[in-house]
This record gives sequence, structure tokens and C-alpha cells, in this order.
Amino acid sequence: MLPDKAQLTLWDNLDADAIVDRSAAELPEPACFTCSFQAEDVAVLHLLLQRNPAIPVLFLETGYHFPETLAYRDKLAREWNLNLVNLQAEMSVAEQESQFGILNRTNPTRCCEIRKVGPLWEGLRHYKTWFTGLRREQSPTRANMHAAELHRLPTGEELFKVSPVAAWSWKDVWAYLKIHEIEALPLYEQGYTSIGCAPCTALPSGDDLRSGRWGGKKLECGIHTFTEAK
Repeated sequence: MLPDKAQLTLWDNLDADAIVDRSAAELPEPACFTCSFQAEDVAVLHLLLQRNPAIPVLFLETGYHFPETLAYRDKLAREWNLNLVNLQAEMSVAEQESQFGILNRTNPTRCCEIRKVGPLWEGLRHYKTWFTGLRREQSPTRANMHAAELHRLPTGEELFKVSPVAAWSWKDVWAYLKIHEIEALPLYEQGYTSIGCAPCTALPSGDDLRSGRWGGKKLECGIHTFTEAK
């Protein structure tokens, strides 16, 4: 029998390894992991690969990423033999800019909807369990999230959403990478603390790790709504 909402809430008391193990034992297949190749995502990826080397790793290829992000993604894909799945919008960057102009300047929410939210919802329809690298400390919008939730997508499908490192601090993330000798995305060396599309990513402007995203106008692109299924 699948765990219910009350049982999943108890997972908040487990450590990351135990959450991944419980997921493998109790949650339905197929499972996938959405990965931006930021530090916490790479830590979760490392945890997951130890249990499931073939887990699909979904990457939102928006067409606007830093070259360093794409190079790092490709490096890990080769070295870790990742089952990498690049999700793309139906409309190319050139087509979008021709039709709507530079949306990341005029309407970044709409740009995120086209290049990230839509492709992800379509991609997730094929899975029953969705792993993420979300952490409560990342942003006020994530402060009350659970490590595991029964989640309903806007398309109506329900799946389990699991964030094994939800309780980790920024220091915990970097300690894990150091212990396992995992090289991080080089952009962190320039002072970035949250890395997305290049036009909408700047150095942080405050204590909020995501304060450099979207010029401080918003904190989420829309792919994480934190709503549970009824």
C-alpha cells in the first residue's frame, strides 16, 4: 500500500539516505530526477545513482543557459554515464523571440512558462515519482515544504514528489560534495549561489540564496508549486 499524506509527513524526520531508501521501497515506478546541475542537485543525483544508475535525469534545456552549465552537464553525463533527458520547448528560442520579442526582459514569467514549465509538465507525465534537489533554506517560498508529498500537476496527473535534502543547509551541500570529491559547477567560484538561465541570473543581492534570480522580481519560475494532491 502506498503511503498517505500523514505517513509522508513523517519522512521529514529521516536523513537523505533514508528518504531515498524509503522511496525505492515504498513509492511507485517509474521514477525520475529533475536536475539543473546546481550543487544540491548534484548531491541528490549522486545519492540516487548509488541505488538506481539508470534513473532518468531530466534537464530543462531552455536555450538560455550559461555555457558553463551546459559544459558541466555534458561532463557529468559522460563521467557518470547519466540517462540524460533534455526537455525542450516546442518553440525554438529564435521562433519565440521573433514572435514575442525578448520575453526574459519584458515578461520573464511568460518566458519561464514556455521554456521551463510547459516542457516539464509534459515530461513528468511519464513518471510516478519525481525527485528534486529542493531545500527549505533556499528561499522563503520553500521554507515549509515537506521532504515527500503527493503532488498534483496542473495537467491533472498525480505523482510523489520527493526532496531528499529538503532539510540540508548550504554548508551541508558543500560538505557532501567535499566528502565525495565531487567538482561543482564552476560558476559558484564567481559568487553565484543560485544558477538558472543566464539572462535571469545575477550575483545574490542579500542573504536569500535566490535573490539573484529574475532581478529580484520573483523567486520561482513556476515549476515548483508546493501544492499537494487532495
